[in-house]
Amino acid sequence: MWRLVQRDRRAHLVAMIAALAVGVLCLGHSGWIYTKAFIAQELIGTSWRRTQAGELDSKPWWWADTRPVAKLTLGRSSRALLVLEGSSGRNLAFGPVHDPASVLPGQWGNSVIEGHRDTHFSALRDLRLGDRVRIELPNGRRASFAVTHLQVVDSRRSRIALDSEAPRLTLVTCYPFDAIRAGGPLRYVVTADWIADDKANAGLTRVPLS
Repeated sequence: MWRLVQRDRRAHLVAMIAALAVGVLCLGHSGWIYTKAFIAQELIGTSWRRTQAGELDSKPWWWADTRPVAKLTLGRSSRALLVLEGSSGRNLAFGPVHDPASVLPGQWGNSVIEGHRDTHFSALRDLRLGDRVRIELPNGRRASFAVTHLQVVDSRRSRIALDSEAPRLTLVTCYPFDAIRAGGPLRYVVTADWIADDKANAGLTRVPLS
């Protein structure tokens, strides 16, 4: 009987240690994702400032196949996100990305920007109808948009229309925000339309932001 109790205690201890190890690994992996996202935005910020200073094709790191194309501010958040060109999975790991099939942010048409739900685009869940979304281009031009539509769509059945009679932003991330596993078919889509009478948009009624 005593040996059986001892064996149960050892098994319980091993199970606790294993659970603790798994927990540490999960926390470490999660922490690494957030750390990588933060460091990347700092490097992209340096690249953005070089671009603003006139350096052509400024890359965040020497092997990068992307560059920052816009600065994005969501709702009441004071934190600005730098948007990378090219919607590859590799670029998504470092920040929100512009889908090159769409127009650049602020140009006439619908500009599609995608980001991960658990890092850079986690703020989409806090946006409400009427909230402002602002963009800035490397040349200093700015434009303001108002959130006009919030919806959850099935990516297997829905496609985003790229045509628009005025500048529009469509922000896309995975859904639900608290999903344990990533990669599902649902997407959270935020549509923001250009505010023609906003001071930041002065002079843009006939020509796109460029």
